[in-house]
Amino acid sequence: MALPPHFIDLVKDSLLKSFWRKATLRTFLTRHKVKEAFLSTWAADESKRDFLERLFPRLEANDAGEYVVKQMAVSLADQVAFPDLKGWEDEGLKIKNAAEAVAALKTYVTRAKDEERSQKEKDAIRQAALHEKAEIRRHTQTLDTLQERLRELVPSQGTQDGGYRFQDWFYDLVEFFEMPCRRSYVASGRQIDGTLTVEGTTYLVELKFTQGQADATDIDSLLSKLTNVADNTMGIMVSMAGYSSVAIQQASGKKTPLILIDPGHVMALTQGTWKLGELVARLRRHVSQTGEAHLPMGNLSK
Repeated sequence: MALPPHFIDLVKDSLLKSFWRKATLRTFLTRHKVKEAFLSTWAADESKRDFLERLFPRLEANDAGEYVVKQMAVSLADQVAFPDLKGWEDEGLKIKNAAEAVAALKTYVTRAKDEERSQKEKDAIRQAALHEKAEIRRHTQTLDTLQERLRELVPSQGTQDGGYRFQDWFYDLVEFFEMPCRRSYVASGRQIDGTLTVEGTTYLVELKFTQGQADATDIDSLLSKLTNVADNTMGIMVSMAGYSSVAIQQASGKKTPLILIDPGHVMALTQGTWKLGELVARLRRHVSQTGEAHLPMGNLSK
């Protein structure tokens, strides 16, 4: 009998959130008899999420593979600590997310065991599983859920509460793409909206969820924050209302450290057209070659 799709979703979600490093995840898979021949196909630039999306259909294709998935589920559900998540700047959040994912999986595993005890209990558990499936989808980040959450934020654009909620949403998007990041913090008395790291470069992030376009004063604010950090640090501004022509001009120039992301870029990410790391790298190449901080999506292929 095929494994339930919502069970597979739980196992994958627990794997992604319990193991942040690829090497640690690979060790776990090796211990659970995933063949080395397949593990060797894991390219250095392939994310954990993409690798698991290739792996699980193979495991589900036969009884031996399904047994491997079930054993992984048992091991994941038995976790009481998450050593691979220790030491990160957002350690607390990573551990919280992993604990929630494992708790959801453990609930399912427990209910599945109960299902074997009696036919009467099976009927009740099946109904509970439907509810649980809905809960799983609610807790598991997908591009579809991120798109829906962003649409729900639109009415609050321009408000303080909307700005805080957009900040949470943006870093959920960053973590979906498995990019190293740090959420908002204060440094030298200045509020920093967070950082993300792409191809070895760390970017200070400035998030604008305002009704009006970002202007030159917003650019100056981000530039001033960059003066207090390491020389190789760059800045990314994300403005969901776009940029004034003066702001773009202010951000551009020889050796500018800024990249400007607009709603078109965000839409490309949520629609799966681009991955975050690829998009930032492409915009970085453009600013390095031209000094132009803003490259609209329509010009990306030129």
